[in-house]
Amino acid sequence: MLQLLQILGLPFIMCLIMGTILAYFGIHVLKRDIVFINIAVAQVAAIGSIAAHLAFEAEEDALLSYLFSLVCVLLIAAFYAIARRKIVQISIEAVIGISYAITAAGAMFLIGLAPGHAHAEEMLAGKLLWVTKEHIVLCLIVFTAVALCLCIIRKPLSEISQNYEGAVTQGLKVVWWDFMFYGLLGVVITFAVRVTGVVTVFSFLIIPATISALFSANWALRMFIAWTAATVASLGGLLFAYFFDFSVGPAIALFLGMVLTIAAIFSKFHQIHTFGKKAGV
Repeated sequence: MLQLLQILGLPFIMCLIMGTILAYFGIHVLKRDIVFINIAVAQVAAIGSIAAHLAFEAEEDALLSYLFSLVCVLLIAAFYAIARRKIVQISIEAVIGISYAITAAGAMFLIGLAPGHAHAEEMLAGKLLWVTKEHIVLCLIVFTAVALCLCIIRKPLSEISQNYEGAVTQGLKVVWWDFMFYGLLGVVITFAVRVTGVVTVFSFLIIPATISALFSANWALRMFIAWTAATVASLGGLLFAYFFDFSVGPAIALFLGMVLTIAAIFSKFHQIHTFGKKAGV
């Protein structure tokens, strides 16, 4: 038992931290129909990291690498915010998809110039099992700062997520608030992906929020449901990976998918039962 706690304790704490902040962002992401924003932003962050390595031989966890990634993320955040307001011919999801394709090609080109750069592989798989106390403290500080910002600006962000055109009509500075949203999300993704990988972060961002949408429209209740789902799946995934010698990130993503499946079946049966009671069956 002690060995189990020593191996899985820190990864589980990291999952709890990520599950909380990404659950909130995930609810917004679903409402805004920008499901693949995580992958696109993570790819841009990777370009920043590779560029820092090429220009200054910065290691992946070096401060300069983080700075390059954050600058790239803020630039793409500004682009998405402006594109959503100015580009009307196609959806913002299409813009995100196109930008991902272009940045993925750019990342592959840069990797060709810097063979052996570790970020490309770790961006997919992550290193959750080897997360350190330093990583957790850093992420906790960054995510807490982001959460405070979200708390301060939650009202305009919620109004834009609920009804973008309505927010424009009300005179909200949607480009600015969208930049804040994409920028803060980008900061979280930049730090989270380096620890857990794209697949795990994407799963934490989308699946718990989707589960919560099956049962409630209330923000507080949705956050509780999403966090609970993320916690249960994290624990199950970590234990599965430990006992069956499986990759941690994919295991957690797998268990999140299982929780979603069970929640969807339960929700369907609940709807049928409720409809039957109303119909007097």
